[in-house]
Amino acid sequence: MKLALGGALAATLALTAAASADITIAHVYGKTGALEAYAKQSHIGLMMGLEYATDGTMEIDGEPINVIEKDTQLDPARGRAVLAEAYADDGADLAVGAVSSGVALAMLPVAQEYEKILIVEPAVADSITGENWNRYIFRTGRNSSQDAVANAVALGGENVKIATLAQDYAFGRDGVAAFKNALAETGAEVVHEEYVPTDTTDFTAAAERIFNAMEDVEGDKKLFIIWAGGGNPMGKINAMDPSRYGIEIATGGNILAAMTAYKELPGMEGATYYYYEIPDNPVNDWLVEEHQERYGSPPDFFTAGGMAAGIAIVEAIRKAGSTDTEALIEAMEGMEWETPKGTMRFRPEDHQALQSMYHFKIRVEEDVEWGIPELVRELKIEDMDIPVRN
Repeated sequence: MKLALGGALAATLALTAAASADITIAHVYGKTGALEAYAKQSHIGLMMGLEYATDGTMEIDGEPINVIEKDTQLDPARGRAVLAEAYADDGADLAVGAVSSGVALAMLPVAQEYEKILIVEPAVADSITGENWNRYIFRTGRNSSQDAVANAVALGGENVKIATLAQDYAFGRDGVAAFKNALAETGAEVVHEEYVPTDTTDFTAAAERIFNAMEDVEGDKKLFIIWAGGGNPMGKINAMDPSRYGIEIATGGNILAAMTAYKELPGMEGATYYYYEIPDNPVNDWLVEEHQERYGSPPDFFTAGGMAAGIAIVEAIRKAGSTDTEALIEAMEGMEWETPKGTMRFRPEDHQALQSMYHFKIRVEEDVEWGIPELVRELKIEDMDIPVRN
């Protein structure tokens, strides 16, 4: 009798589980902390990407999508813990995150331990798909080398002398290293590097060191700033009048709020990952229209990235025919899919998403709150030689 009851109970539980078998995606990201604005955009984009790719059903082949959120609070140890919790306790089939490169690097071994996919979005450090990579890691976000190669195209040239200012952690140091490597092909030279704590708000001392190092340098002098979060180094250093030393400020793209400082620098050139008016494709058209209607503003830098990750998840599960990790890896290696930036492709060797970048020149319009990155040239996948991990 016990055996019969046990068998019946087991069968009932199995049927119940089958009936409620959602596709569970964990978004593990810094909802609170210094990069909260980035995180909010990333989550909105992820949900809009899932919606777009499923035609609003939030189902893949009849299976409902369940998205759970885990807050890393920008703490690497907490990032590891909540990702493990998502895989082990919440039954996540795969995860997306993190905002911070330092947190993302801490999370990589957890994906390997649980043999589950982690889609890195939007953390940038090269080492994520470089020396610290494992086969369970895919990245939809751009990496430091993609930023670097694009900005080297925009800024490099013979007799160009560049100082860099960056945050003293993986994002900043990987970014400068990649930028220096990319510049080597252009004839430009980095003559000074300055690293400051991530929470720096007073840039006086750092700027003075840069000015002193550049004062007697001959050539076309630029200060290239790599920065994430608040602090506004560009605006504050620009207020110190670097032009008296013949130095022009340059930087890459950023969120719209940060780009208010760009309005002070008409004509400044750089390269960006995304600006809502640049890509011309149906996915971006949908994103811009829907985001404007729902939130009263255009989609931002990390909204596009989150959407790219959401679409990639749907396409991968459809292609794999399941959420089995090995089937997903096979489906995703070399996979191409359409995003707000156009076509992306997961490179089989390191699972980095190859994608377009955009060389821009800042245009200022009185009724627009930020400096507008006007397209100079789209740098397509085939235009950039992005290093493969060692």
